[in-house]
Amino acid sequence: MRLAASSVALAALLAVSTPVLAAPAATAFVAPTTQAAPQAEPLRGAPVSELIARVDIPWKRFQLDNGLTVLVHEDRKAPVVAVSVWYNVGSKDEPKGSTGFAHLFEHLMFGGSENSPSSHIQTMNAAGATGLNGTTWFDRTNYFQTVPTPALEYTLYLESDRMGYLLGQVSQEVLDLQRGVVQNEKRQGDNQPYGLTYYATLEALFPEGHPYRHSTIGSMADLDAASMETVRDWFRQNYGPNNAVLVLSGDIDEAKARELTQKYFGAIARGPVNTPAAASVPTLAAPIEQVLHDRVAQTRISRTWAVPGLGDPDSVPLSVGAAVLGGLASSRLDNVLVRDEQIASGVSANNQVFQRLGMFSYLAVVKPGADADAVAQRMDAVLADLIANGPTQDEIDRVVTRYASQRIQGLEMANGKASVLAEGQLYAGDPDFYKKELAAYAAVTPAQVQAAMRKWLSRPVYSQIVMPGEREAYVEAAAAPSGATPTPAAPIQRVARDPAPAIGQVSNVDFPAVERAALSNGIEIVYARSTTVPVTRVALEFDAGVAADRADRLGAHTLMLNVMQEGTTTRDSKALAEAQERLGASVSVGSSMDRTVANLSAVTTNLQPSLALLSDVVRNPAFAPAEIERLRATRLAGLANEKTQPAALAGRALPPLIYGETHPYGRSFSGTGDEAVIRSLSRDDLIAEHARWIRPDNARLFVVSDLPLAELKPQLEAAFGNWRAPATAKGTKAFDAALPQTAARIVLIDRPQSPQSLIYGGQVLPVSGTDDNLTLTTANTVLGTDFLSRINADLRETKGWSYGVRGTINQLQNRAPYIVNAPVQANRTGESIAALIGQYERFLGADGVTAAERERTVLGDTRALSGSYETSFQVLNALRSNALYGRPDDYQETLAGRINALTAEQMDAAARAAIDPARFVWVVVGDASVVKPQLDALGLPVEVRSAEAPTTAQ
Repeated sequence: MRLAASSVALAALLAVSTPVLAAPAATAFVAPTTQAAPQAEPLRGAPVSELIARVDIPWKRFQLDNGLTVLVHEDRKAPVVAVSVWYNVGSKDEPKGSTGFAHLFEHLMFGGSENSPSSHIQTMNAAGATGLNGTTWFDRTNYFQTVPTPALEYTLYLESDRMGYLLGQVSQEVLDLQRGVVQNEKRQGDNQPYGLTYYATLEALFPEGHPYRHSTIGSMADLDAASMETVRDWFRQNYGPNNAVLVLSGDIDEAKARELTQKYFGAIARGPVNTPAAASVPTLAAPIEQVLHDRVAQTRISRTWAVPGLGDPDSVPLSVGAAVLGGLASSRLDNVLVRDEQIASGVSANNQVFQRLGMFSYLAVVKPGADADAVAQRMDAVLADLIANGPTQDEIDRVVTRYASQRIQGLEMANGKASVLAEGQLYAGDPDFYKKELAAYAAVTPAQVQAAMRKWLSRPVYSQIVMPGEREAYVEAAAAPSGATPTPAAPIQRVARDPAPAIGQVSNVDFPAVERAALSNGIEIVYARSTTVPVTRVALEFDAGVAADRADRLGAHTLMLNVMQEGTTTRDSKALAEAQERLGASVSVGSSMDRTVANLSAVTTNLQPSLALLSDVVRNPAFAPAEIERLRATRLAGLANEKTQPAALAGRALPPLIYGETHPYGRSFSGTGDEAVIRSLSRDDLIAEHARWIRPDNARLFVVSDLPLAELKPQLEAAFGNWRAPATAKGTKAFDAALPQTAARIVLIDRPQSPQSLIYGGQVLPVSGTDDNLTLTTANTVLGTDFLSRINADLRETKGWSYGVRGTINQLQNRAPYIVNAPVQANRTGESIAALIGQYERFLGADGVTAAERERTVLGDTRALSGSYETSFQVLNALRSNALYGRPDDYQETLAGRINALTAEQMDAAARAAIDPARFVWVVVGDASVVKPQLDALGLPVEVRSAEAPTTAQ
């Protein structure tokens, strides 16, 4: 867990000269020695003041007569507008007995409104919305989407309809359905390891009646008790225009915004004023230590205090202190507990800042075999030392540089800027509040951090220890009394409005021009330019991935990648972490099933030293024995944790069932591997793995930057041009293993005390990622991936048994799997599988794509293209996907025409030729005592497996 940074906008960055790290000499790969090498000189980037001084989001503000505050940020980079509505109400404003109402209303407001009775998600998807969602937290509820400019007026109509004309659409049936969906969302979170601990933290930290004492998701009992009239009163009291901020960010100006907001929002009546609940910062009378138990693999120890919130002078110093303590990759806790003493497998520290207060916490996950009491003493000693002596200026500089860089890199999305403006207006009455926060970060001193931590963290602390064992009792939703009928509510008088405006013609996406070049050693460069922000993103990609592991060496490749990132021949792991922080850069190495990639994200001002750092990581890994052993232990702890996680259990079980254990795809897509293999791998094994796959004759560079290619190429050449391939043979992957002929059956993995079951099923399709699968994937949008897909509409929107269901074609380079992911309430597991099978059989039989589904899908998919490549990260991923699947450079610009030409008959034929539910293998992770009888009733073969006990648990 690292210090969070919200998005802000940037007008420009001054070009600043930066030191350049010389590239390594032109040599082939030589196995590193075990002797520690001298540490390289620290890299330095541009002063943080140079970055912060240029951060700016120009805005205009006006208010309608009914009190609606409107903020406008004009940005013509793309023909899209972010529409973001923030209501000044959150869970802290809920009275006793009504916990969860703010979040429940978030769901109800997606269910349609009086003049647009269909699902808001359905209508906005058809309008081409991207980034469509809503969230609820202690202090606010927000709704947001980015839409093509021709769909803006339509979007404002829908947003105004659910602000002013909602309740007539909220029937008892709708309320009951969404209540069930919310309760399944709660079950889904509660079902995870450590999933119940946050409730305990809030109840211990805050006294009875305190606004922050209950969780945003609410209690099952309060959700059960919500009557129609109570729900209506909650809406009337809190969702008036005078309690909202509307932000329009993107392809719009103030004059147009005034015209449209008056037209669609002006007639909505002002509501009561919601004065956000006052909330003091409580101090515990005495320290509290609470021991909880859960089905977890490792003991976790945490400490938490209530501290001041947004706007308090101590808030930023506390956030900086949290980063120094456990938020930086080079944090004090990381260095002492994880790197040096190796008694914890993970640490973190965070200052969660809310409007009225914050929660400062730090934690350690006890390494298997370590003494929990000793870990607790050491983590407390690290904090005590930080409070006694304060942080160094260098630590603060690294925190602030990283904070500023993360904000700059978040500037590309119109909705990111909208959120920053809305937060400032809602919480502080000032859209420029983010500037004050940036200035506070830039000016913070070691003495201020020390003083704030001494003041607030010397008070009594809430300590929580979560140990492996039987989970405490779970409070389920009440069963509805048989035959019970809710008291009917009075009918709502609907107000007629003009029809919704039409959506104009949305132009085709203008994907950036793709350029190619090559380094002197032959590495190809695939480049596109994006000038919205001064950021460069680099992906150095290798034809490897999780599929590169031999069937008897699962986990070798990803362990090698982990160790690569923890030290080079000139920088140990601490120095590497500090170098990234000083530059505000992010260097990471990871893998998908088919590719391994070394990523760099950097502010262009600091690009040269950042590229040199990337080169050092890729070319000169030290594979230090101490780091190998540390990361080996961390991986083994992670494998133990996977045995407690529903998704990991299912993800390990399904691939070998449908691909076979010898196939490169017949293993967990996480790549974490096999415990016995991880224990046995030697340093020489990892060095040999690096030589086989991480080499220039197996590499390709993908780059998106605000710099032109002509300026970038010399920097890339300096970093990688003299890299030579080793003499050893390059790695190869073989996909010729025969696939098993699967038939419908169920594998039940018994996970006791699970309030929810995870259904995970599928088959290997007769297609590969390199095939033209557009018709098939578009058909599956109707069947499995859209919010109103057949399966999600059934299990979530009709039955209310799940928070969300998806059936996905995983586009792998070779034979692709179809995977259904359906978390459902435990007592509906068997019925859910029956419902899923029924939906697939009907769709693939006589009940294929309807005219309405085809129109909705085609319009949504084509209109959404304009917002699908808004950021350099999205463009970079498109470049990589085009290369992986053998697509032309203009693939994205051909999509609209091809999708528009699809017929329902073509979509049906593609789905029927590929998807066969009679071949689905179903994996269910749940409580067998509850689930097994349900599954037996389906008439399919059922195999029961036990969830293997974590071998490294304390």
